[in-house]
Amino acid sequence: MTDFDFLVGDWTVLNRRRLNYVDPTSEWEEFTGHSTSRRLFDGGGNIEEMVCPTFSGITLRLFDVEKKEWSLNWSNSKHGVLTPPVIGTFTDGVGEFFGHDVYAGEEIYARFIWSDITENSAHWEQAFSRDGGQTWVTNWTMDFTRS
Repeated sequence: MTDFDFLVGDWTVLNRRRLNYVDPTSEWEEFTGHSTSRRLFDGGGNIEEMVCPTFSGITLRLFDVEKKEWSLNWSNSKHGVLTPPVIGTFTDGVGEFFGHDVYAGEEIYARFIWSDITENSAHWEQAFSRDGGQTWVTNWTMDFTRS
């Protein structure tokens, strides 16, 4: 599977995230990062490192050949542990991935969306739900521009 081949290479990333991920009225902060991504397993995997002013992070993406779905696994330099994965697929050029996680001691449902993918740009966003996916608070977006 080669769904994440678009991400291979170097990117400048405009990050915009809420100060409180579950509060829809929370203020946003913006910062720029640099991302480098490469293929694993002939496209059946992908690893990305993001370097930002106050932290670094990695995402390991793996394609489950039997289930025909991706798992996206994230860790950052502030915590040093893998968060629970979000799982999903691409349909018509848009990737949607869902999983359970904990934010500020509260169980939440997480959603990642990859969209607006071109050769030189892509959009990612994260949203959390406190009610099992009935309502969502978008709390982090990234706009990727090829370096």
